[in-house]
Amino acid sequence: MNIEAKGLSKIYGEGESRIIALNRVSLKIGQGDFVSVTGPSGSGKSTLLHMLSGLDSPTSGQIFYDGKDIYGLTDRELSAFRRRRIGFVFQQFNLLPVLTAGENILMPLLLDKKKPDEDYLEELSGLLGIGDRLNHLPHELSGGQQQRVAIARALIAKPDIVFADEPTGNLDSKNGREVMEMLQTVREKMGKTLIVITHDPGIAGMADRQLSIVDGILSEVAG
Repeated sequence: MNIEAKGLSKIYGEGESRIIALNRVSLKIGQGDFVSVTGPSGSGKSTLLHMLSGLDSPTSGQIFYDGKDIYGLTDRELSAFRRRRIGFVFQQFNLLPVLTAGENILMPLLLDKKKPDEDYLEELSGLLGIGDRLNHLPHELSGGQQQRVAIARALIAKPDIVFADEPTGNLDSKNGREVMEMLQTVREKMGKTLIVITHDPGIAGMADRQLSIVDGILSEVAG
């Protein structure tokens, strides 16, 4: 699935309190790309992720997935599109504490009233190194293991695209690196598009394409 943004802007407030969070951003992301986006705090990184993934609507501009403008969809259609075609990984693991790791992973399918694919769950948990942790509650897992569970949850519906917003922000450098390497392995083996928002230049450097955003203006970083 190819993504194209055209003239994407997001403006908050009016008059003297007016803030341009995104300023006429245009970009193309191809199927299977691994793209990182860096920039200082408040530069517009998360705003860009929210716009591209359909979590928030732009003030102006369009976002096309395989030629179809996602903001031409109804709220219900857009919600279904996100559930089925996009996976999200955030800095906060957001695991439900009363559910096991396996139950947390399967939650998106249950919410969408879909039958779990047990073979796929086994493959995914094996790739992420948590196959022996599925019956554990979140508090029984390390931070790195919890983030791997969150990644498996993001991938369980077999999305085309995974958006990760500071996915290693709550991890130490060793666990952060391991999580990113596993995320990259899953992306390569399963042919996913991966878009990572990060402040870590080492993680950004793992990507095939590096983008930088400053004051809402996006630019490509020369390799």
